[in-house]
Amino acid sequence: MSAPNGNRHMAFICSKGTLDMAYPALVMGWAALGNGVDVTIFFTFWGLDLIRKSRVDHLELAPVANPSMKMSLMGIPSDNLGIPNLIGVLPGMTAVATKLMKEKMKQLEVPPVREYLQMLVDGGAKLYACKMTVDMMGLKKEDFVDGVIDIVTASDFIDMTEGAQIIFI
Repeated sequence: MSAPNGNRHMAFICSKGTLDMAYPALVMGWAALGNGVDVTIFFTFWGLDLIRKSRVDHLELAPVANPSMKMSLMGIPSDNLGIPNLIGVLPGMTAVATKLMKEKMKQLEVPPVREYLQMLVDGGAKLYACKMTVDMMGLKKEDFVDGVIDIVTASDFIDMTEGAQIIFI
């Protein structure tokens, strides 16, 4: 799919605000930029946490109700059915899972979310916040990290990404 400048164009819709759901769009967006693809990212509902100044550095990984999360991340064999949700309900397990994921990411030299966003902006990605969600949450443009271009409606986003490959996360 081509953007107005003739490049391919990918658009990501980020709708979740957890640490594990932040990285798919960031990694794919960075890879796309590296391949000369124009990138637009639209943050809606809880996905706004990824670009909120007050939340971006405090994203968490919740082990409860996440059946795909393997406890091997926490050093527990992952072949025991039901173990992730059983352990996940214990007090403090979200903090533990979050800490362990951040440590793994650091070992792999994966940038924190805030730094990744800045890399994307520096690379030419366009970041937008969803107007309806911003209005629902009583937020303003000043609440977002540097690099968020504007607050736009879903219709605006659809118009600006016409012909793009759209990925919903």
